[in-house]
Order: sequence, then C-alpha cells, then structure tokens
Amino acid sequence: MRITGVLSAAALMLGLTVTPAVADSSPSPSASENGGAPTEAGTSFRTATEIEQGQTAIASASTGDYLYWSFPADAGQRPTVKATVKLPDTHAAQTWQIDVYDGLRRRQACQYGAQTRTAGADAASVDLTCVLRTVRAWSEPWADDPLPGTYYIRLTVLDPPTSDLGLPVDAEVRVDSEDTGGAAAVDGSLAHPLVPGAGAISQSGEDEYTKDQLLASLEPSGGWASGWWSDRWVWTAIGGALAALAGVGGYALTRGAGRPSRVPPSA
Repeated sequence: MRITGVLSAAALMLGLTVTPAVADSSPSPSASENGGAPTEAGTSFRTATEIEQGQTAIASASTGDYLYWSFPADAGQRPTVKATVKLPDTHAAQTWQIDVYDGLRRRQACQYGAQTRTAGADAASVDLTCVLRTVRAWSEPWADDPLPGTYYIRLTVLDPPTSDLGLPVDAEVRVDSEDTGGAAAVDGSLAHPLVPGAGAISQSGEDEYTKDQLLASLEPSGGWASGWWSDRWVWTAIGGALAALAGVGGYALTRGAGRPSRVPPSA
C-alpha cells in the first residue's frame, strides 16, 4: 500500500511539473475559442451565420462570393452595420456593397453611411457602413419600416473584373446599436418578432415557437420586446407631477381672492 501511495504521489508531482510545459507549447486560442466570434459566413439567407450585436465576425472567402450574416434587433434600437474587406495584394478596381434585409427579406434603406464604395487597384482594404432607421415596435402592414426581428447582412462585390474572380479576401463585420429611447416609441406591438419560423403552430395546437422551429435562434440580451420601457414614461410622470404642482400652486394663489376681506368692527 505504501509503495502504491509513493508511486501515486510521484505521478502527481510529475504531472504538475509537466503541465506548465505542455501549456506553454500549446497553440494560442483561435478567434472562435476566444469570445465565440464566428469565423465563417453563410452563402444564402437560410445559411446566414448568426452574430450578436457588439460581436466582431470574420470570414475568408473568394472575390465574387455572396457573404451572409444575421443578427437580432429590437424596438427602439438603431443598428449600425460596419464591414471591412481586406483585398488581395494585386487586384483591379473593385466596388463592394453591403445590404441589410429584415425578417421578411425586405431590403432596408440605409439612413446614412457609405453603403457602396469603390477600392482602387492600390487599395489594401475597403470600409462600408450602413446605419439603419430606428426599429419600430409596430407599423402599418403596407409600410416597410424596420420592425423587431432578425436582420440579414449581405456583403458582395459588384461586377468584379474577370481577372479578380476567385481571389482570396478577408471580411470583418460588426453590428452595434444606439438606443433612441422614447423619441421613437409608438403605441402597439407585434404579436411575434419577424424571426423566420416564429409563430409556428405546434402539434398541440398552441400558438408558440421553440428554438427548434426557428431558422434564427439569437435574440436581444433582454429578450424580445425588451424595449417596452422607455424614457417617455419618465417624462410623462414628470409632466404629470409638474401639472399637479401647478394646480396646487394656482389654487394657493387664488384662494379667497373673490371673498371680501374681514375687517374687525370698530369699537
């Protein structure tokens, strides 16, 4: 027994001694292991790679490919999509474009930003930006306003020269949002966010949806319709309090103004 204990202790000490050396010789973690950022892109709407807001995704592709990503956006958010394409060392002039589509695959117009840019033959990279309109909680059926749900990013080169087709490129995409607050708040909300597959009827007949029924599983950190609270409620409460104070003050100033003053009778 004592011999077994000595051998176990020796093996443990040997393991502790070897472990740092093995750790030092191990390769550095990849981008997917460090933060879980995606390292590839989809080639269609159905295969779009899901990314979260505030997360930088990278992908390697060939000139002429269509690259797709998807991200969730909730009411009250104004998403900003940025993309950087690193071009090969030798290439002709190329025009790159970034497009954003909503959950109904309707192309959303960029409020501002360089959505399309041309890179000269000596350019090493090209930067693109698309700032969408504020996502609304509800809209008329005929309108194309941005609504809560999944949004798709498509990045591609327009009419590339034949000599550049197939050349390797590296793409980097990031989405950030600004909370616009109560200025963009509206009355009403959608029954379900515009997520492909949402609202599917389950076998039990109940109107519900699960992760398995969705083509996109990501959602905002606070859940859908997390923007029901806005500073409009604060300003409404402040306005009501000020109105009450004004009423009390006005009553205090005008109290008894219409009554005759009481003068004590003379002796």
